[in-house]
Amino acid sequence: MTAPSQRSLDLRVISLGAGVQSSALYLMALDGEIGPRPDVAIFADTQREPPWVYENVWRLAAEGGDRIPIVIATLGDIGDAVVRKCGGAPGRFASVPFWTPSEGRPGKAAPGRRQCTREFKIDVVKQAIRRHLGLAKGERAGKRRVEEWIGISADEATRAKPSRTPWITTRWPFLFDRYMRRSQIVEWLRARGWPEIKKSACVFCPYRQPAEYARWRDEEPELFSEACRWDDLVRDAGRAGLRQPQYLTRLLVPLRDLPPVGALVSQPHANLNLFENECEGMCGV
Repeated sequence: MTAPSQRSLDLRVISLGAGVQSSALYLMALDGEIGPRPDVAIFADTQREPPWVYENVWRLAAEGGDRIPIVIATLGDIGDAVVRKCGGAPGRFASVPFWTPSEGRPGKAAPGRRQCTREFKIDVVKQAIRRHLGLAKGERAGKRRVEEWIGISADEATRAKPSRTPWITTRWPFLFDRYMRRSQIVEWLRARGWPEIKKSACVFCPYRQPAEYARWRDEEPELFSEACRWDDLVRDAGRAGLRQPQYLTRLLVPLRDLPPVGALVSQPHANLNLFENECEGMCGV
């Protein structure tokens, strides 16, 4: 894999998830440690992120919004799509890959279809880029060229996939400009004096580790209760033609019944980095 060529660009963009990697990418660009400086950062808001994600977006904007403006773009509330789909409402709604028992493999979990990242993240960023370029609906990009920075770290290099949009070139600064693992990025943020950043992903994201949800039970009880409400909703197998119940974790147990954090962290199968399945690098960064 080689670094994208630097050519004449109409726009340079950071895809900002407001997690560890993309926040560090934004701050390094502000500090001149990675360049040239992007023109804008775009935060695709699913409207169902934990509170700390939004707090970090405001903090980043206060730090450097006058130099790298942060644009918040959204398709709407992804929770509404989940509610309508679970309720059997007519029409098509983006699918979230909740876990179900695997047919023919007792005790094993299988993820559902994943459309949420593309529709609520990737396409939202693309449309925001089009608006920033002044493109009208349906207008072709023509000879316009855009470079999109994505904060995939070296330990998740398998997630790096080129843009499917011909006029957008993807750049991964933590793979080519400054080869850094997530742990190194955390240390960089700490040395810069930046407050701790928690993972960016929806409150009901099925790629979160079970131990993370269990930790919410101990440290973020209101947020845990909210996640439990979503877990209860998607588990009703009688809705939307579902043949089996759905769960927020691959352990296939209700969130309220998760073992203690200490018991979960000792289980290797419960600590897999499932965000590597999100190969676009738009969630969890």
